[in-house]
Amino acid sequence: MMNLLQIICDHWVHSHVPVGLAFGCYLDRKNDGRKLRSNEEVTWM
Repeated sequence: MMNLLQIICDHWVHSHVPVGLAFGCYLDRKNDGRKLRSNEEVTWM
């Protein structure tokens, strides 16, 4: 059990970076899908 905990502590970046990338892509696609408001030309400003 302690070995597993040590592995997680040593390599947390390897699991958090892909999860963060996937979450960022999800939010980006969600934002791209929304309609523009009447006073907007683009969604990224």
